[in-house]
Amino acid sequence: MLAQNKPPSKINILPEKIERKTGKLDGRELRIGIVVSRWNREITDQLLNGALRALEVCSVPRENINIVEVPGAMEIPVAVQAILSTRVNAVIAIGCVIKGETAHFEHVGRTALDGISRIAEKSGIPVTCGILTTYDVDQALARSGPDDENAGSQAALAAVEVANLIVSIQQDQEEVF
Repeated sequence: MLAQNKPPSKINILPEKIERKTGKLDGRELRIGIVVSRWNREITDQLLNGALRALEVCSVPRENINIVEVPGAMEIPVAVQAILSTRVNAVIAIGCVIKGETAHFEHVGRTALDGISRIAEKSGIPVTCGILTTYDVDQALARSGPDDENAGSQAALAAVEVANLIVSIQQDQEEVF
């Protein structure tokens, strides 16, 4: 899968090489928050399971994972903001908004996504998106299965990688100054 290919650590540019920094998938030193919505629980439970599987593969200690549950996707941003005070390295936002007969799902999905994006930018802490916005249940099920396509798993891997990248960048800054 193209999205999971690792970029080379060096890029050849004439006449010198420029290092390209990436985060590692080693979560042993990380504290991860997860905010999960109860709305469409049959889907969000699968997304949460995917996230937990990925965090286990990345060796994030269970005691370093803080999970909070909210009623729906609209409440995810405020809970993300609150969990940041627990000194986490990253937060995974998990939810599922499925289109009904009205445009309500567009407003809920946009509010949740804009909220977590704004919080990540303001805090400097990665908030990764495991929030599905789908047109039907079948699409949600396809993105929440026990495979690599699970959006919760993908969000967890991104959380670990970006959290480690930020730590690495900060360490480089400390060495310079």
